[in-house]
Amino acid sequence: MAVLDNLKVDVTVVLGRCRMPLHMLLRMGRGAVIELEASESDMVEILANDHPIARGQIVVTGNRISVEVTELIRKPETLRAPGTSIGEGAAPLFEPEARMA
Repeated sequence: MAVLDNLKVDVTVVLGRCRMPLHMLLRMGRGAVIELEASESDMVEILANDHPIARGQIVVTGNRISVEVTELIRKPETLRAPGTSIGEGAAPLFEPEARMA
């Protein structure tokens, strides 16, 4: 566990997204407001090093904003079945033994 003490991870919380033409983005200045395609009750995405790891809800307590984790996103299991191959034209991982007659 001591190795993990010095590991740094960038954590990002995505409140919402917006799509707009580039010319509108270039005209924005200080104090511009970007309307997000989300409401205050929507779930937020929690990313670790730009990979989704969880979802949560915004919690406001006094003048502090935090995120309550409500759902963890599991990495999908990779299926590894005997006889599968890697890449096109690759040899199978497991060759069945030929039976002698």
